[in-house]
Amino acid sequence: MLIVSNCIVSEDIADCHFACPLSQCKGACCIEGDAGAPLEEEEVSILERILPEVKPYMTPEGILTVEEQGVAVREEGFGITTPLIDDRECAYVAWGNDGTAFCAIEQAFRDGKIDFMKPISCHLYPIRLDDFGEFIAVNYHQWDICRCAACHPDGQPLYQYLREPLIRRFGQAWYDELLEQIALRQQQSKQ
Repeated sequence: MLIVSNCIVSEDIADCHFACPLSQCKGACCIEGDAGAPLEEEEVSILERILPEVKPYMTPEGILTVEEQGVAVREEGFGITTPLIDDRECAYVAWGNDGTAFCAIEQAFRDGKIDFMKPISCHLYPIRLDDFGEFIAVNYHQWDICRCAACHPDGQPLYQYLREPLIRRFGQAWYDELLEQIALRQQQSKQ
């Protein structure tokens, strides 16, 4: 493991390669699973604020789910998450013409309608964070639906592939320290 600031970072972040081939998985991470996407406490008020601009991108079922359950729900064992439509896809999922799931929040952001890209847990995926108070565990969540991404020929080490969301979540100084730790580890393994 690597220690970066108050984080314990799995070596998988440096060693495992990843490139998401959306045309193959069709956005399965947004429609499969036991709960919605994990949310940070401050993201709930952001979702409440941006919802009017995101609704035009959402499905009628997603809008109804958010109106009935709220922009976020508290799930036993999962914490605060996005609500699910009929215990399946995220309420913020939209669908492309080819049947690929995409994020309504992210599309509104890309269209310049809002200033929030999407929940950080979605942006970081397949990295998952576990906050233990004194430290945060940074782990690679390996899931069968992402097998095509883990063995994709264009894959990069996770810390490179997810550079932007890692900096968004932890800051540039943290990311620079991660790079130093990885370089030191690589140097030590050559000795």
